[in-house]
Amino acid sequence: MFSPVTEDLIRRNAEHNECVIFSLEELSLHQQEIERLEHIDKWCRDLKILYLQNNLIGKIENVSKLKKLEYLNLALNNIEKIENLEGCEGLTKLDLTVNFIGELSSVKTLQHNIHLKELFLMGNPCADFDGYREFVVVNLQQLKWLDGKEIERSERIQALQNYPAVEQKIRDQEKAYCLQRSKEKKEEQKRLEEEDGNGEEQRRSEPGFDRRWHPDAHAATSSSIENKDNLQVRDSQEEESNANKLDKSDDDLAFWNKPSSFTPESRLETLRHVEKQRKTQEKLSEKKKRVKAPRTLVTEDGKVLNVNEAKLDFSLKDDEKHNQFSLDLAVYRYMDTSLIEVDVQPTYVRVMVKGKIFQLVLPAEVQPDRSSAKRSQTTGHLVISMPRVEEVITGGRQKSKSVKTTLDCSKDQTNKRTKQIEKLEVDPSKHSCPNVATIVQEKKHTPRKLASQPKIVPNEEDPDFDDNPEVPPLI
Repeated sequence: MFSPVTEDLIRRNAEHNECVIFSLEELSLHQQEIERLEHIDKWCRDLKILYLQNNLIGKIENVSKLKKLEYLNLALNNIEKIENLEGCEGLTKLDLTVNFIGELSSVKTLQHNIHLKELFLMGNPCADFDGYREFVVVNLQQLKWLDGKEIERSERIQALQNYPAVEQKIRDQEKAYCLQRSKEKKEEQKRLEEEDGNGEEQRRSEPGFDRRWHPDAHAATSSSIENKDNLQVRDSQEEESNANKLDKSDDDLAFWNKPSSFTPESRLETLRHVEKQRKTQEKLSEKKKRVKAPRTLVTEDGKVLNVNEAKLDFSLKDDEKHNQFSLDLAVYRYMDTSLIEVDVQPTYVRVMVKGKIFQLVLPAEVQPDRSSAKRSQTTGHLVISMPRVEEVITGGRQKSKSVKTTLDCSKDQTNKRTKQIEKLEVDPSKHSCPNVATIVQEKKHTPRKLASQPKIVPNEEDPDFDDNPEVPPLI
């Protein structure tokens, strides 16, 4: 149930030293639910600072080989006696706040730690003893501070003068405390045995515990199998689960309302109860996750939905200058980029952030193959640029228009030329093209006379003949 001190645990807490443990000078193992100190003095000989507060350590052990240790924090643990610190030669500060130290005479073991300057014992039963401070000041002459308060010379002299009477008081109070602790331990042991006996009886009372055939249980099982009304069975199961939840909540409330003394045993019991509740909650959450239906991203009729499971802030801008959409998604600043997946589609964009879906429908169609995604170096936001499809279509139309215009111009020019050629006269002298035959003998050339063509006189009997008096007669 509780974590042991393992090499993997130490390496995970040694990232500041590149996970190298043999040269570690500072190690923090607080709030790790450690019950026993082990292996640290073998694996981390160069430790100077060791944090072990808020654990379940019941005994100081396996630290005597840490010769370079200067600061040891064991606050909020289950320690009942100061011991096994003689080998920590360089120890200058020891914090034992809020433990269960009742044997105040055990501070004498710290006389060998000649460099010890600060000691914290507040919150321990011994700190309530009459004459506690005088006893510690006299027995630890090297101390400069006790419970955060400086020890003055006059206080030390006065404590030495009253020491014989103070020592006797401390012994009597220690004896009374030890008797009380032994009584508490016996009561706790008896209570645990009774709880174990009740739990055993409850398990024995359940059918099938002794591996024998129970006709009643079999009959009930067969009847439930043969029952056709599944809805009633489900309702009964739900009622039973609700009843179990109520019983558990009542038990939890009764546990926290039950009066108990502050002892190492009660602290362990509380932590075990919290651990049990946590495991039960994890099982319930796992069941809920299994039952939970997958989120709908696209409806049956093909409609894409907007989804923001990670609840991230975002902004979508229409960049008319570059003819594109720009999506600014406020992902976690120090999150690794490998945990982000981007999928750009023509009508929507989908981003997976640590398994949580962000989906946004776009107001216009975009080009996925030309889209880009990058992280901002200042804010860590994810910026996705998606060019519009209209950019390519518009450019194509413009080009086609220009091509058409040139074609039209060329056609017009050819038409004009053909029209001009049709209107040209047959006379070679007025022909625009040079006569190849006359190039060489240009000087000797004499224009040829055109052969006289017979005059065509229209016949009045011709049906197409129209005698117009305005037209002059042919010569």
